Amino acid sequence: MTALDIDWTRCDGHGLCHALLPGRIEVDEWGFPVLRDARVPAADEAAVRRTVAACPALALYLTSTSSR
Repeated sequence: MTALDIDWTRCDGHGLCHALLPGRIEVDEWGFPVLRDARVPAADEAAVRRTVAACPALALYLTSTSSR
């Protein structure tokens, strides 16, 4: 399974990620993203990958999670 993560040193709070994935990403009072759940099910992976690619600050990325 993969997980969505945020590089806070890059994030500028544009809000595009929330606009593209409103069911997965909320924004705080300053416009910065808040992940509802970092885990990305296979059914949602294509939409999440498109959102990662669209981030203007390149602040979103996917990591591989291992099940132990």
